[in-house]
Amino acid sequence: MAVREIAPGVYAVGAIDWDLRLFDALIGTPQGTSYNAFVVKGREKTALIDTVDPKFEEDLLKNLMRLGLGSLDYIVINHAEQDHSGTLPLLLEMFPGATVITNEKCRDLLVRLLLVPEDRIQTVKDGESLDLSGKTLEFMITPWVHWPETMITYAREDGILFSCDLFGSHLATSELYADDFMQIFPAAKRYYAEIMMPFRASVRAALERVSALDLKVIAPSHGPLYRNSSPILDAYAEWTSDAVKNLVLIPYVSMHGSTAKMVSFFTDALIERGVEVQPYDLTRADLGEVAMAAVDAATIVMAAPTVLFGPHPAAVHASYLISVLRPKTKFVSVIGSYGWGGKTVQHLQETLSRLNAEMIEPVYVRGYPGGEDLAALADLADTIVKKHEDVVP
Repeated sequence: MAVREIAPGVYAVGAIDWDLRLFDALIGTPQGTSYNAFVVKGREKTALIDTVDPKFEEDLLKNLMRLGLGSLDYIVINHAEQDHSGTLPLLLEMFPGATVITNEKCRDLLVRLLLVPEDRIQTVKDGESLDLSGKTLEFMITPWVHWPETMITYAREDGILFSCDLFGSHLATSELYADDFMQIFPAAKRYYAEIMMPFRASVRAALERVSALDLKVIAPSHGPLYRNSSPILDAYAEWTSDAVKNLVLIPYVSMHGSTAKMVSFFTDALIERGVEVQPYDLTRADLGEVAMAAVDAATIVMAAPTVLFGPHPAAVHASYLISVLRPKTKFVSVIGSYGWGGKTVQHLQETLSRLNAEMIEPVYVRGYPGGEDLAALADLADTIVKKHEDVVP
């Protein structure tokens, strides 16, 4: 990433990872990502806010050289995860006079994860600030947005919020700013669904705090920046609210067609009743898209056959991910088919019980679904319609 000025004395100096397709060996990143870092130059002191993934340490060092930085006074670490902090050990060697600024919990993690000497770290508390002379950095501790030690940094005079993972997006782009929000909306929503949604209450609390600031630029750690903050703030307000849509998400897998037949009939039954449906075949689906649909869905229905004595492994994987992402879904159920027995329904219900959602009676049938089985699916569709009337505006 080239060095670009955000405001007088404030520069983006991070790196773009155009080729990344799997983040943390878990999260799909079909559009790559960026590792954003920023230099803030006051009249007397200079601070670097966050670093980059160690794979891109050369890019960061080149950018610091392009700015002509012979020294750094402070390195602010908002988050200890290595895609934010991984270049810190090298930077401390390159700039022996630099002091790391972070909070107590983050300090402890930096010492354990990166073996950073504790005497190089100065801790700050919520609401404290750092004077660079002409530039003031204010710190807001935001635990569980998305790690327990996360904090965000606000450059007061310039109205720039260095928001860490909050408002981020895994998106590699040459555009510094997300001026066309609809272009970035899918990536921003996917990022929220996969990373922020498990901590919805904490994110909502942080959103209330930052919304009270004078925001001229929001500069997250991944993806483009926002110089119009309203669209992303409004989107987060909706995503973190308790409101759901008249939508049924159906992650499914079928081995010999029985469960697929049930899903097809059930999908049509819901559509006929005016309900939006998003079915995803788990053998082909992008789980990030499943997570995005879960952000809004009033109901999630897992559909899976029995393999030996339990659910198909693809359904186990999906149901586990949904349970840890903890969407605001109001109702869950299970449909599918079995051959001779097993505990598929119990297994899936147990996993999905981690959600704060009402369990609707499942429709689980032996063999290929017949007339009575399809009638039961129609009844399930009727039940869902009635349930949605109470929770969907």
